Amino acid sequence: MYIQRIYDNLEEYIAPGKVLILFGPRQVGKTTLIQNYLKKTKLKYRFETGENIRTQNVLSVPDQKVLSEYVQGFDLLVIDEAQLISNVGRSLKLLVDTNPNLAIIATGSSSFELAGQVGEPLTGRKKTLTLFPISILELSKTSNLSILTESLPEYLIYGLYPEVLNLKDNSSKQVFLKELVDSYLLKDILALEKVKNSKTLFDLLRLLAFQVGSEVSLSELAQKISVDYKTVARYLDLFEKAYIIFEIRGFSKNLRSEINSKSKYYFFDNGIRNAIISSFNELDLRQDVGALWENFMFVERWKKRSYTNIVANVYFWRTWSQQEIDLIEEREGKLFGYEFKFNKESVKVPKAWLENYPDSSVQLVNSKNFGDFIV
Repeated sequence: MYIQRIYDNLEEYIAPGKVLILFGPRQVGKTTLIQNYLKKTKLKYRFETGENIRTQNVLSVPDQKVLSEYVQGFDLLVIDEAQLISNVGRSLKLLVDTNPNLAIIATGSSSFELAGQVGEPLTGRKKTLTLFPISILELSKTSNLSILTESLPEYLIYGLYPEVLNLKDNSSKQVFLKELVDSYLLKDILALEKVKNSKTLFDLLRLLAFQVGSEVSLSELAQKISVDYKTVARYLDLFEKAYIIFEIRGFSKNLRSEINSKSKYYFFDNGIRNAIISSFNELDLRQDVGALWENFMFVERWKKRSYTNIVANVYFWRTWSQQEIDLIEEREGKLFGYEFKFNKESVKVPKAWLENYPDSSVQLVNSKNFGDFIV
C-alpha cells in the first residue's frame, strides 16, 4: 500500500549550492522517499550510502581535488546514512562552496551525530527536514476521518511505522516491532556514543514506558537502574536525539502551587512503546488506555506542528494539589490548553487555571473530535 508522505514533492526543497538534510528515526521511510524522488528527477545523480567504505574514505577527508572528482559530471549527490561518515559536514560544505551547481541530499537516522557535524559547517547552506513515522495528517489525505477513527485502537497499540501499516495480521506487526526495538532502536547510540551496557538503556526505556503521562524523577530512575543521576540525564538526552522519546516541561508563571521542576516523557511511536514493555493486548484488556491516548495525541500534534510550521512552546500544567492540564501550547501570544480523554464527553477545567489564566482556552480532545486537533 502506497502512503503519500508530507514531503513527497522533495524537489521543492532541493537547490543547487545547497544541502538538504533529512533527519528521522530508522525505518520511517527516508530512503524510500528519496528513491521515489530519484525515479522522477531529470537530474544526473550519484547515490551512495554512508555504510560504503569508499564513500567514507572520500567524504571523511575534506580534500577539494578528490571531492571535485567524486562529483564530476553530476547535478545531485545523495548520501544515505551520512551520520556514519566522520567530518561529513566539512566535506559537504567544501563541495557546495566549490561546486555551485551541485545539489546535495544527506539523510541521517541519528540527529545527535549528524547535526553535530553539519550544524556549524553548513550554516546558511542547508535546509533541514524531519520525517517521522506516518502521521494521521498524512493518512487523512487518502482516507476519510471515519475510517481513521475505526482504526484508532490499532494505531494506539501498534503505532504508525510504514511497515506496520502494510502488514495485515497483528502477529506480524508484533514481530516487526520487536525486531525494530531489538535490532535498530539503540543501534546508533551504541555505535556512535560507545555506550556498552545496552541492558541499562533498555531498563531505562522500560521505566519511561510505564510512566507515560506522569512526571519523571531522574533521581528515582537513577536509583532503580543503579546508575548515577548524570548518567540518566545523558541517556535521556541520547534517547531524544535518536528520536525515541521527547521531553515536555511543566508550565509555570512562578506561582507557588505550580510544578515545573519535573518533566514528562513521551514516545515518538505507540508501537515502539508497547514493544519495549511487550504489551500488545487489545484496548478492552488494558489498564493504560489513558496513557496510550495521551501519548498518541502528543506525538500526532508534534507531527502536525512540525509539518505545518505551527510555532509554539509546549508544556504540561499541574499543581501540587493534583490539578492538571495535559498539554499547554503557548503561541500567537496566547495560551491554549488541551485535555486528552479517549472516551469522555466533557472535562472540568481546574479552578486554579481559570483563576490565574482567565484569557486562555481549554479544549477536550477525545476519540470523536481528534481530527480537528491533528489533521
